[in-house]
Amino acid sequence: MSNGMSSNQSSATMFFGSMGRYAMRGIEQLGDGTRLGLHALSLIFARPWQGKHFVLQLYALGVGSLIIIIITGAFTGMVLALQGYYTLAKFGSESLLGAGVGMSIIRELGPVLGAFMIIGRAGSSITAEIGIMRVTEQTDALEMMAVNPKQRILLPRIVATTIAVPLLVSIFDVVGIATGYIVGVEMLGVNSGAYMAELIAKLEMIDLNGGWVKAGVFGFMIGMICTYMGYRATPTTEGVAKATTQAVVIASVGVLIMDYILTSFYL
Repeated sequence: MSNGMSSNQSSATMFFGSMGRYAMRGIEQLGDGTRLGLHALSLIFARPWQGKHFVLQLYALGVGSLIIIIITGAFTGMVLALQGYYTLAKFGSESLLGAGVGMSIIRELGPVLGAFMIIGRAGSSITAEIGIMRVTEQTDALEMMAVNPKQRILLPRIVATTIAVPLLVSIFDVVGIATGYIVGVEMLGVNSGAYMAELIAKLEMIDLNGGWVKAGVFGFMIGMICTYMGYRATPTTEGVAKATTQAVVIASVGVLIMDYILTSFYL
């Protein structure tokens, strides 16, 4: 009997011990990532200024993600219009379709789905690229040439994602609302005047501000997480692959958590 109880206590101790170590490791990584990212941001006005690299990264992350953002926004708007129409038709409120589609995309689906697409397309690329630089010792070479790798590698990518995500989310919103209009008005027969009138009447400035704030925060968070995971990746091929996977998972979960927090401020 006593042996069974001691075995159960040992198992419980091992379980909570491992959970505690996991939590402490997560807190340690959060602190290390914050310190590394803020250190990189503190170099934004230091010479030599990285203006050229800002533009190159903004082009690579923004323009490179444009097609997937347009496609995702288009089909999101079409699906919302279809689902929303048949739901509202049960209550005889088809005229509210424009407001439903617009507010759903601008407040939630635009920032969140846009961030997910950018994480999958650009965030993983950032982590893998920096991780490969670690494997090939390019960061060490920069230090040998008296070039700060945090200023040259991390800073442009953090700034680029912070700027690119709100711009891409705005395109997502416009495309989603436009395709929702096409499906709702042209295919399902909703009155075009009612669609636009309800959209304009129900959409307020706080909704637009909330979507842009979310997009900006998501972009900054994606840049911080993906650059950190790449910079701290184990300099092996397996380490880079693991860091890339972890970056996508952590950034995606972080977007969902931050979305709830920010939504509570913009109700």
